[in-house]
Amino acid sequence: MPAWFPSSWHRALLRLAHRLRVAWWRWRRVPVPGCMVVARNAHGQVLLVRHSYHHSHAWMLPGGGLARGESPVATAARELAEETGCTLHDAVHFTDHLRDRGGWLNQIALVAGTALGSPRADGRELLDAAFFPVAALPETTSPATREMIALWQDHARRQQR
Repeated sequence: MPAWFPSSWHRALLRLAHRLRVAWWRWRRVPVPGCMVVARNAHGQVLLVRHSYHHSHAWMLPGGGLARGESPVATAARELAEETGCTLHDAVHFTDHLRDRGGWLNQIALVAGTALGSPRADGRELLDAAFFPVAALPETTSPATREMIALWQDHARRQQR
């Protein structure tokens, strides 16, 4: 969207587009491929975001749609850069997770890696982006995000053995 386009209109269009996409996905009844990234900084904190168009009160992992022919690691790097301005390094696709999203299925590729840079929210798609200690996530962190972080922690523990 051009910079001159009011951010409040942009957020309203994103909300409308999201509702239309969800209606389409429910009608199609085919799992929608996506990707979420557990991006950590040098201190081991996890990067979370708040979207303007979907559950704006909740902190979530960055992520988005898995483009046809794009690997989960490439998707994670692209989404992290687009959403937060951070660069993803040492990324690994550690599992896939199928979620029932209330009438439509989301096939999520989970990727973990190191985020370089300071996250920024554009005020249009994202309202906020920040790093948090895993042991002290915000109270409004979504249950799905907590579940994805737990999957990553289980994976990390298995890798240390």
